[in-house]
Amino acid sequence: MTFDKDKKNVFSAIQPSGTITLGNYLGAIKNWIPLQEKYNCIFSLADLHTITVRQDPKEFHKNILQTYALFLSCGVDPKKSIFFIQSHVHTHAELAWILNCYTQFGELSRMTQFKDKSSRYSENINVGLFCYPTLMASDILLYKTHLIPVGIDQKQHVELARNVAGRFNGIYGEVFTMPEPLIPKVGAKIMSLQDPKKKMSKSDSNRNAYISVLDSEEDILKKLRKVVTDSNSEIKYSGSMTGVDNLINIYCCITGKNVNEAEDEFRDKGYKYLKESVAAVVANELKPIQSKFDDYIKDLGYMEKCYKEAARQANDISKEMISRVFSKVGFVPK
Repeated sequence: MTFDKDKKNVFSAIQPSGTITLGNYLGAIKNWIPLQEKYNCIFSLADLHTITVRQDPKEFHKNILQTYALFLSCGVDPKKSIFFIQSHVHTHAELAWILNCYTQFGELSRMTQFKDKSSRYSENINVGLFCYPTLMASDILLYKTHLIPVGIDQKQHVELARNVAGRFNGIYGEVFTMPEPLIPKVGAKIMSLQDPKKKMSKSDSNRNAYISVLDSEEDILKKLRKVVTDSNSEIKYSGSMTGVDNLINIYCCITGKNVNEAEDEFRDKGYKYLKESVAAVVANELKPIQSKFDDYIKDLGYMEKCYKEAARQANDISKEMISRVFSKVGFVPK
């Protein structure tokens, strides 16, 4: 892939958990695919971020490869995008250290995800967990990123990247591009099937709370039949994060219909019909992804070729920025 100077740059990354939830797919990855036609896209598996929580090395290695295969299966095209594994591009860690020195302790203390993860993993509140938003800022700023496709819950990280970039630019001149969040109008946040006040997450202890992209049609139907709905039998979008809202949102994300069209379609229908209809469109959406995944995961040689070439390209592009930053700070050239 070659960068087009007339196009804006887009960067996004996701941690390699081994699978992808329906929330990850609809809220992020599905929105990435059309961006490849309009922008210079750089996508990454954020494996450096993942080790802020203890990982089993063998399982972690497997998860990275499986997640890479899943992204290819969802439509990330190595010919149209740069799609690399974060730890293969050394400039990310290098810039993160420098930006740590331009990030305030109070800024990181206020990060919502740090508060959440430190309470969930109280036995391992490590420094990486505290300062990983600065690594995220370096991910973004290395590539002169204009737009970051994120869910609403990630907007805080974009604001931190902007704050740090602004502080650095204020000292040394216009070095970093100021990034902007690109939040989809529909599907920005798919919620738990069991608690629609919480984001859908693979880390949920209740397996019925999320759908994996690799779930069978039977499992998808079982999980959606167990979705908590309202005591009122009317199928109407309330905007108050109910189970019905979540189902309608999922349906609209996949079918492309708006909320009013979905309400019309399900008017005078029961919750059973709604759940089964959503299950049908979800299963139909995921079938081709699952089929492609089976092919990619069997061809590790092809994937290795893809992520090594992507890392080479990412290193070449990001070296320009890291050299400029080193020069501005006053480091002696290598």
